[in-house]
Amino acid sequence: MAALSGSFTGKARLQTTVVLSDLPNHELNVVEITGPQKSSDAKWSNARVTYWGIADLFSGSGSQHGYFINDHADGDRDWGTFEGKITASSGQVTLEGTWKFSGGNGKLNGLGGGGKYKGRMISPAEVEMQWEGEYQLAGVRAQA
Repeated sequence: MAALSGSFTGKARLQTTVVLSDLPNHELNVVEITGPQKSSDAKWSNARVTYWGIADLFSGSGSQHGYFINDHADGDRDWGTFEGKITASSGQVTLEGTWKFSGGNGKLNGLGGGGKYKGRMISPAEVEMQWEGEYQLAGVRAQA
């Protein structure tokens, strides 16, 4: 497996919050975030990530899960899932969890792997994220 790491700053294109009446300060959030990647691996450097996340929050903290797509300059795409936690403390909102590739097309067909992410909200509609992990392409798995 090949190691990779990277970062991105993304902005919300869509945000919806539903305030639930079952418990005080309970919200469900749906968000679409997009932004350019910076990566140690040329395959992901300058790819545009879009992710869709669902958060179940009590007083600003709770769980999140969702889906992502990376659109690469050559037209290839990869996609996957993530899950983690959101923590609101002392006016800061941080995000931390794991991600996993589900597949890809073109040169990324049969992509597998995953890793971890950490980030923070730098405004109500902007996130700063760092990630690391490993990946393997289908052709490499077949040769092993």
